[in-house]
Amino acid sequence: MSDERSVAGIVLAAGSSTRMGRNKLLLDVGGETLVRRTVRLAGEAGLDPVILVTGRFREEVEREVEDLACAPVFNPDHETGIQTSVACGVAAVPASRGAAVVMLPDMPFVTVRMVRTLVERHAETDAPLVVSRYGEVNAPPILYGRGLFGEISRMRAGCGREVVRRHHDRASLVDWPADRLRDLDRPDEYESVRRELAGAGSRSGDVP
Repeated sequence: MSDERSVAGIVLAAGSSTRMGRNKLLLDVGGETLVRRTVRLAGEAGLDPVILVTGRFREEVEREVEDLACAPVFNPDHETGIQTSVACGVAAVPASRGAAVVMLPDMPFVTVRMVRTLVERHAETDAPLVVSRYGEVNAPPILYGRGLFGEISRMRAGCGREVVRRHHDRASLVDWPADRLRDLDRPDEYESVRRELAGAGSRSGDVP
């Protein structure tokens, strides 16, 4: 794949974990912290570069992934909403990259295969938007073509929902089982997923 067809990764790790009550990015799930798992997964899926957007827990998060191939970018406006982190990530994508996949670390059932499928669908269809769909819900990981970067940078809120709604007729939708949508916001959700993956005996990124 030539540079102009290559796809970057944007891992959003700037949140304050308010509902969790502690830094959820460093929580262990399946033998690996959430942020480390997501950066590793993005690299294994072929995303290049992997841009890690940090915020409140910048130093701890950067230390956790310092041996992995990623490019940390600090969002000084992280407290104003996730849309500013998306904009920071998009601004850091090299001009040679034609698209970027936005990922969230607190979705432990997203896999390498899922991310690769988005990239492959983009290459096959040249769709400017490739969206993961879990039942009736659209959510990350989502691939945005470079032509949408300007709109993403001007979003007022959210993780790209405005852009997805605006360009839904041009999007390619990829369906995944609804249970892959599970995320970790509260302590009870973390404990449930931690026990489940510990019992499975494998890293969450390796789930088929």
